[in-house]
Amino acid sequence: MSERVKNILSWYQGENPGVLTNLARVLNHGRLGGTGRMIILPVDQGFEHGPGRSFAPNPPGYDPLYHFKLAIDAGLNAYASVLGFLEAGAAEFAGQVPLILKANSHDVLHPEKDPMGAQTATVADALRLGCVGIGYTIYPGTVDRRFQYEQLRDLIREAKASGLIAVVWSYPRGGGLSKEGETAFDIIGYAAHLAAQLGAHIIKTKLPTEHLELEDARKVYEQYKIPRNTLEERVRHIVQCAFNGKRVVIFSGGAKSDEATVFQEARAIRDGGGFGSIIGRNSFQRNREDALKFLDHLIRIYSNQE
Repeated sequence: MSERVKNILSWYQGENPGVLTNLARVLNHGRLGGTGRMIILPVDQGFEHGPGRSFAPNPPGYDPLYHFKLAIDAGLNAYASVLGFLEAGAAEFAGQVPLILKANSHDVLHPEKDPMGAQTATVADALRLGCVGIGYTIYPGTVDRRFQYEQLRDLIREAKASGLIAVVWSYPRGGGLSKEGETAFDIIGYAAHLAAQLGAHIIKTKLPTEHLELEDARKVYEQYKIPRNTLEERVRHIVQCAFNGKRVVIFSGGAKSDEATVFQEARAIRDGGGFGSIIGRNSFQRNREDALKFLDHLIRIYSNQE
């Protein structure tokens, strides 16, 4: 085991050996294994956005097995998905890539300013499927955030007792935030901190903009001149907000965009002390050959080869 991975595991010494072993499995797997950085393939978009919007750009993506193969052949650290997709391939691909079961999901069939996901899987499901951990999305800023925090805390307690890690998607939303505020510098830092406080081992959030949403936060950020002019500076602060960098923070890829933009963002994540990317649509909405080339380039960036 590399010294870098040993150091990361030392931040989680309050955890049991099962949790530490499963966290090490993610950190040691794939082409980035041992570097302390990671790329995870998440495929929950069919539930979250609808199958057509998610998979029509690359129709093989309708097949659950396609995503297992993509994560394995690209040499990624882990594959995260919802219950149905994982059940479809967990046996066939057992032991070939660490799996993370998304325990809650949200659809877009009813318009709402304050999204509320439903619990769609359990810790028992994750154990049955051989997963290393569970995933869960919270929406800081929503009316029902208290329920989400409480449900997540119960799930994390059960997961840890079973030796599983917890990966938390922390996405600010809700009527109290402006659209710009959902990715504001202060709000994303707050979201990362909340996930860490709730017990997350790995935190997924969005890349922050320069915008400051909360007036009280603005006063402090400006008084202490917290740097935010570049994406690298903003990433560094978000990582700082997660226990001064002692929790693994990875950043979402968002909607499919051009390669140059994604690669530029990856360099900023790397240089700002981020731990990597969790990147779905930018991977599986490309055809397989292009996706493998795209992911290879990302891995080389996080390996300091680009």
